Amino acid sequence: MNIKRHILLRVRVAFVLMFIFAVAIVAKIVIIQFVQGEAWKEKARKITYQYRPVKATRGNIYSDNGSLLATSLPFYKVAFDPTVPSKGTFDQGIDSLSIYLSKYFHEKSAAQYKNMMIDAREQNRRYLMVSRRLINYHVKKEVASWPIFREGRYGGGVIFERVDKRFQPFENLSKRTVGFINENERGAGLEYSFNDILSGQDGEAMFQKISGSNWKPVFDGTEIRTIDGDDIETTIDVNLQDVAETALEKALRGHEADFGLVVVMEVETGEIKAMSNLTRVGNGYRETYNYAVGSVMEPGSTIKLATALALMEETPLRLTDIIDTGDGSYKIYNSTVRDHHEGGWGKLSFKEAFEKSSNVAMVKLVDKHFGLDPNRFLSYLDKLHLTHSLNFQIMGGGVPKIPRPEQNGWSGITLPWMAHGYGLEVTPLHILTLFNAVANNGKMIRPIIVRSMGKADRVRQEYKAEVLEENICSRETLARIRQLLEGVVENGTASNVKGTHYRIAGKTGTAQLLKNGRYTNRYMTSFAGYFPAGNPKYSAIVVVRNPKGWRQYGSNVAAPVFKEIADNIYSRDLELHGSFVEEITDVPMGVFPVIQAGNREELSFICNELGVSNHTVDNEKWVKTKINGNAVQWHSKEVKPGIVPDVRGMTLRDAIYLLETAGMRISHRGIGRVEEQSVQPNAKVKKGELVILSLG
Repeated sequence: MNIKRHILLRVRVAFVLMFIFAVAIVAKIVIIQFVQGEAWKEKARKITYQYRPVKATRGNIYSDNGSLLATSLPFYKVAFDPTVPSKGTFDQGIDSLSIYLSKYFHEKSAAQYKNMMIDAREQNRRYLMVSRRLINYHVKKEVASWPIFREGRYGGGVIFERVDKRFQPFENLSKRTVGFINENERGAGLEYSFNDILSGQDGEAMFQKISGSNWKPVFDGTEIRTIDGDDIETTIDVNLQDVAETALEKALRGHEADFGLVVVMEVETGEIKAMSNLTRVGNGYRETYNYAVGSVMEPGSTIKLATALALMEETPLRLTDIIDTGDGSYKIYNSTVRDHHEGGWGKLSFKEAFEKSSNVAMVKLVDKHFGLDPNRFLSYLDKLHLTHSLNFQIMGGGVPKIPRPEQNGWSGITLPWMAHGYGLEVTPLHILTLFNAVANNGKMIRPIIVRSMGKADRVRQEYKAEVLEENICSRETLARIRQLLEGVVENGTASNVKGTHYRIAGKTGTAQLLKNGRYTNRYMTSFAGYFPAGNPKYSAIVVVRNPKGWRQYGSNVAAPVFKEIADNIYSRDLELHGSFVEEITDVPMGVFPVIQAGNREELSFICNELGVSNHTVDNEKWVKTKINGNAVQWHSKEVKPGIVPDVRGMTLRDAIYLLETAGMRISHRGIGRVEEQSVQPNAKVKKGELVILSLG
């Protein structure tokens, strides 16, 4: 009896517990369904549906003539919602669509594509990635015409997801200057510096989660439209940029240097027309860092321009005053400064000392006139904006390192060493800005590389070069400074780049490189200057680090690069030339002119001015000549698209025009007319191929 009662008790307890558990479940269901229902529904919606940002189309970056330096091109991922097409549409087009997919993407066979789409439809899957391969707009139009897909998004279920990719049409040309921006909104160059302008304003739209990390847009009318980024127009001249990079790379390869840079600026406007920075990577050179803007370095003798300016402004020093440089070495305190000329130059005028880049002369003069008051010298570096950032339009500009008497480390040799380019560090852009001020009649302006920003023909903002100093010195000092810089090329360390049809003014620089606190026999070579010297239009700086071989000075490493770029600019820019009539009047009457090949109208004009009979057998633009007695006959020098033109016998200007129009790059040696061209005429043009012209 007791056993029976015990069993019944246990059953009743179990029943009560089960009843309580059942009631708890029902109660929980009621709470979830009616009390917490809206909250759980909202959570489900957030998991399945979500407002997500929609990226705005990034603005374009243009050169000074409207050529694209960077743009965003639309690419697309192709996906498919197999539940959308009707049964008839799906069954009728599935075989053909599978064949198209297999032939284009080559990732699966037609049968595999067919089975994949049928399985997805049966499983009611709303999103099927056809391929992760991106297609361009033209291919998108073709894909949209395929069976099933031709019914569109709502009839055929095709989904094209747009992905913008940044594209630089000129590839490596000015790559670091154009720069980049990454997914973390970090980067370099113009892309990073003007990111707020280029990026525009992102929008927002409702997306539905399909599978894994895949989302598809739901166009429910609540979208916030994107505002595309504005474009920026730079001051870069793509042709000049190509010339600068080609000349620099040729020099770097020839000297096996570590890196080099070139900056070309328009004197009056301060516009940067070319900026190239090439670093040795493996067996080649490419842009990895903007040294011109971001690196501070000891300038070497190019700083002697600032030294000479301070001396002539603050002292009665004249160009004819004599300085005894002795045997080329001079001990000051516990250090010795030396000239690079073995045995020294003895007694030199100040003009000669500058032209020959005498370190001893500069040290003696600066120690004599500023040694007891170094701040008087430093005030000129301040006035010339060599002591602080230029606030250039590209972010990441280097800040000069200029020692001061009140700082630790200042000693009696600090100022003399600064006078000839050691113990202070500035960016190449600072040095160029100084030389440009001399070329610009004493007006110092802040360089610019972006001219305007806006969209299409609507300019929102224009940028002008800011005047930093109206006059860096007196008119008398400026005239003497320009005389010194011209003398360097005509008579001094850069006489190897003396111009033939125009004059160059500038200064060489060669600074020893530090390693572990000691100066080595490795050099930073440079040349800064402007041209044409009489009426400057362009200024430029060239820097080459650690050239190998026996030629390791600014005069025979950096200066020839400057000259090659200047020659090319001179041959292109007709404004730098005198009038055509004035040039041809120099031809003596009675002397038959050299006429071989070129533009028929120009050659005919020369002949007519000189009274030379000339006859034409056709009306071709480009001709070669045949001399018949005292008369000239024109014969067609045919120029065909896609075919390398025959430029032999032409002037360098005409040859460059024809070859670059064909899409080729040019290098030349010698002077006169083209005698030979490295790529044979009538060959098929290879875009970007280098043609070497031999002149004579």
